[in-house]
Amino acid sequence: MTVGKIFHNIYSESLGNFTYRMKILIRRDPDHLRKRKKLGSMTTAATQNKFKYSEARILVVDDEPGNVKILERLLRGSGFKNITSTTDGLTSLELYKTYQPDIVLLDIKMPNFSGFDVMDALSSENQHDYLPILVLTAQMDHSTRLKALKAGAKDFIQKPFDMAEILARIQNILEVRLLHNAVRDQNKTLEEEVQARTQELEKSRMDVIHRLGRAAEYRDNETGMHVIRMSKYCERLAREIGLDDKASQLVLYASPMHDVGKIGIPDRILLKPGKLNAEEWKIMKTHAEIGAKILSGSSSGLMQMGETIARCHHEHWDGSGYPQGLKGREIPVEARIVTVCDVFDALTSERPYKEAWSVADTVAEMKRLKGTLFDPELLEAFLQILPEIITISQKFSDTETDPTILKSIREEIFHESFAHCNSL
Repeated sequence: MTVGKIFHNIYSESLGNFTYRMKILIRRDPDHLRKRKKLGSMTTAATQNKFKYSEARILVVDDEPGNVKILERLLRGSGFKNITSTTDGLTSLELYKTYQPDIVLLDIKMPNFSGFDVMDALSSENQHDYLPILVLTAQMDHSTRLKALKAGAKDFIQKPFDMAEILARIQNILEVRLLHNAVRDQNKTLEEEVQARTQELEKSRMDVIHRLGRAAEYRDNETGMHVIRMSKYCERLAREIGLDDKASQLVLYASPMHDVGKIGIPDRILLKPGKLNAEEWKIMKTHAEIGAKILSGSSSGLMQMGETIARCHHEHWDGSGYPQGLKGREIPVEARIVTVCDVFDALTSERPYKEAWSVADTVAEMKRLKGTLFDPELLEAFLQILPEIITISQKFSDTETDPTILKSIREEIFHESFAHCNSL
């Protein structure tokens, strides 16, 4: 037997005995068992963290291709799957927009467009976002670190890289980034839920508004189409005189409530076929204030306009109207619009106390009342769009008696109004 063989046998026997003795000691040492269990837990946690971060999107920005390759190799070897890199600082801005990284490993000292330039640009474009920037630099002096922090850096790693340190710092930033994303997503979900609930409330409010208008009209109008026609006239006239889209929409949806106060007028007066006497007329005029009180106290701009219209739509340009005797431009423009449109539709419609007038006779009467009952400029604007007004009148005529068609028309108006109500 050779000397080498003898030494080999001695070494193998010693190693075997050593291994056997160590196994016996391990079995007898409870502290060791606890350590093994703890080590197993740590390994499991590390595996979970690895899985947790493995899908994170990482953007590497360094002008040295060698550094980029080292980082890519390190990151892929540590389980990261989504890595994009560039050696140009300016290109990184576009990559940040399209790639939406969860962390940016950013070199400070780069030609043409430095890391500071990159951070300044990203900070200005993402003021309300968490910028997950880990700065890579050989310059670790106080002024450089402070400047980087002010520019948006969240942490630093010194070149040349310490592999364990860089992985730990990446995980720390990713932890914060993931928490930020979770909070952001939760807030988005809550906002969507609030928006959905708000839409439900707005839909209910618009439903109440339409029902209020119809409730008043059903008292003295068989089909209740007056409020639909009149509100359409009002919107068209509002646009004609230059009111913006929001104001015109408010007029459209607030004007149906102009006569809601008629709910408080007794039938013997409201439905009287003949002319009202002085006492009856006094009671009839109270519908303006009754309507305003019904609609008062709301924080909604729509309901506030409805209150104004209900109170002021019987004011006259010359100050002879009611209930306040307002004159000229003291009368809110939305009320002046409703006055013109309401009178036109009232005259051209059949009522318990009168036949429907022709359009020609109605226009002649309205021209006669120009400057007394009506705002002269508004009346002229209304006459300019008279062909469109007549088209609306024919589309929503009181002569339509088919319940199915009437229901369809009302549903169309309601859904049309609900589509716009969120902007009011």
